[in-house]
Amino acid sequence: MTINTADLWDEFTEELTLLNLDLKHFGKKDSFFGEVVTLKLHEDNTYVRKVLEEPGEGKVLVVDGGGSRRCALVGDNIAKLAIDNKWEGIIVYGSIRDSKEINTMNIGIKALGTCPVKSIKRNVGLRGENLIIEGTNIANSQYIYADWDGVVLANRKLV
Repeated sequence: MTINTADLWDEFTEELTLLNLDLKHFGKKDSFFGEVVTLKLHEDNTYVRKVLEEPGEGKVLVVDGGGSRRCALVGDNIAKLAIDNKWEGIIVYGSIRDSKEINTMNIGIKALGTCPVKSIKRNVGLRGENLIIEGTNIANSQYIYADWDGVVLANRKLV
């Protein structure tokens, strides 16, 4: 199903919150939405892999990487893992790599940008925590909707 964040905003203005970030869009999926699964970490993508190894149908992983652009938190192998486990999409407050390959894959990813450097592996991260990204509160189990225009959040499933 394709969603349009502008149309959602027009119809559900009172129920939506804008994630006010200039995120770039990667992957072949023009839009994606689902129940939020939160992950907070810094320059270590070990937990990103762990979470995406789980079934993800109807879910979107939101990774708060602190906005770091010094390394990538998602690459083509992790994107493939998300596809294989049926995740709807990934939002990264940080960087990705292998963008050329990811852009050929049937996934939707939003991120600040790209970086060729891979992350460190310390096995550190927090799952299910409430996040505050650039002043926007993001809670586990909210619903998130993303397309080329941006990202919006709701406390219930809207479509």
